[in-house]
Amino acid sequence: MKYSFDDLKGRNCVITGGFGILGIALTKGLLEAGVQVAVISRSASNPEKGEELTKEYGVKCLGISASTTDKAALEAARDQIHQELGKIDILINCAGGNSPKATCAVEQMTAEDDLANTFYGLDMEGFQFVYDLNFKGTILATMVFTTDMIEAGKGNVLNISSMNAFRPLTKIPAYSSAKGSINNFTQWYAVHVAQMGIRCNAIAPGFFLTDQNRFLLTEEQTGELKPRGQKIIANTPTHKFGEPEDLVGTMLYLLSDISSFVTGVVIPVDGGYSAFGGV
Repeated sequence: MKYSFDDLKGRNCVITGGFGILGIALTKGLLEAGVQVAVISRSASNPEKGEELTKEYGVKCLGISASTTDKAALEAARDQIHQELGKIDILINCAGGNSPKATCAVEQMTAEDDLANTFYGLDMEGFQFVYDLNFKGTILATMVFTTDMIEAGKGNVLNISSMNAFRPLTKIPAYSSAKGSINNFTQWYAVHVAQMGIRCNAIAPGFFLTDQNRFLLTEEQTGELKPRGQKIIANTPTHKFGEPEDLVGTMLYLLSDISSFVTGVVIPVDGGYSAFGGV
């Protein structure tokens, strides 16, 4: 075997959430490797973004505006991908996020706390929104975008999980639960389609500064760490946040034939967070 990622050149990949903070790094990494990419997200500006990346990398990047929780919209996107790129070889489920409506105001409740600030005050619509965005979107995208792989007898699915799936963070039960479900589904689906020639794995990012969490973890004016950010850095042995590009190498490894005997695993990319016991 030739140990490179050259086998990825010319393959077609669908990535949901591929223009987000983490997703854009993965999208660019795929284009750099010669993979044609279709990016699915809710943004209306996706087609223009795709055209810009196509010009920048010289590899086709198709931007499609669709919700990952709308199966009919995903099926229409698949038809467009067939027309403009061809059959789908790879799926990356990267769409996700959290919501203030599904976030507790306190880390650990006490008898003095107002129940509205605890788990008991969570808005169920907000909880459902977060769960659907992360987990239902992964399920539906997998149902829709892997049918070509079933026909071909080969393919690759990569889910983007989180260290929250292993060690749930305080305050965000919906997000943690959804990512835990993604880990379980990754293993289940890997077994289900193993004899169809399809592999399924996941990456569990540790702590990365994104637009969603930046000012939860750092002071907007000074950039100094807030107490929650200090806790994270103290429990990450490398004592830094990850950069989105740190995910690209693991992604390419899992998608390449180099890892052809690897399926059903969740690989942390977390600066050692999952290995640290706090002392």
